[in-house]
Order: sequence, then C-alpha cells, then structure tokens
Amino acid sequence: MSTRILDGEIIGSRLDDVRAYDGVRTKRVLAFVIDYILIGLLMIPVAIVVALFGVLTLGLGWMLFGILGPLVALGYVAMTLGGRNQATVGMRMMGVHLERLDGRPIDGLLAIVHTVLFWAGNAILSPLILLATLFLDRKRTVHDLLLGTVVVRDDV
Repeated sequence: MSTRILDGEIIGSRLDDVRAYDGVRTKRVLAFVIDYILIGLLMIPVAIVVALFGVLTLGLGWMLFGILGPLVALGYVAMTLGGRNQATVGMRMMGVHLERLDGRPIDGLLAIVHTVLFWAGNAILSPLILLATLFLDRKRTVHDLLLGTVVVRDDV
C-alpha cells in the first residue's frame, strides 16, 4: 500500500481516490437528519425511565430531563460511530463512514469529541459550518480537519 504525508499525517492511497468523496456532503446531511430522528425516538424510553426515577426520588431525578437529549445523543454516537462499523445508523443507511487519516479505528472518545466539536461549530456558525466542505480537501468539515478524520463512501 503506497502512503504519503499530508499536514504531518500519513495517508493511504485509498483516501486519495476522488470517488471516495463523491456525494459525501449530501449523504452527511441526510445521515444527520436520520440520526436525529432516531435519537428523538430513543429519548422516549429513556424519558420514561427518568420519569419513574423521578417518582422514586421524590422529584430529584427529574433534574435529569435537562441533560436527557445530550446524554442520549452522546451515548448513541459513542456506540455507533465509535463501534466496529465506524458509522452511525444514518451514515450506514447513506453508505458513508468516518475514517482517521492515520488509518487507526475510531474509538468512542474520538466519536464523542467529533460530535461535541460539531455541536460547538453549529452553535457558533449555525449551518454555515457546511461551507467549509466547499473549500477544504476531501469535503471535510472543520471538526474533521481538527481531528484528522474524513467521511468516505462505503463502496469505494
């Protein structure tokens, strides 16, 4: 396997194939929508558990409702994006996955950091964070650039 160095990172030749990035931007947006519908559905049983916990603790457990969304989303991302498929359910449905430029697997912590940086970028720039994909190599977002990751198609 031939490799090269880009910005201090070793990159395999498979990631140099331009076909690996064809349609990735659109697929990422659609995967995001699918994932957040799934996270919303996952919040229902967790909310029921928190409600019952609140009854058992005479109302103290209900304070967990304030962090319910982020807690469920981060757990979902850690288990899916940080899992063996390196993709959330939405990403798998769209046929893309996350890879590190150095070839190592994505772990749960990197998946969480990737998501938190995405949320922070959205909080600051709103959806304008997608504009970076028009200018950066490999249609990467700013949080991809910071973490040395890239989203590629599964079929290449």
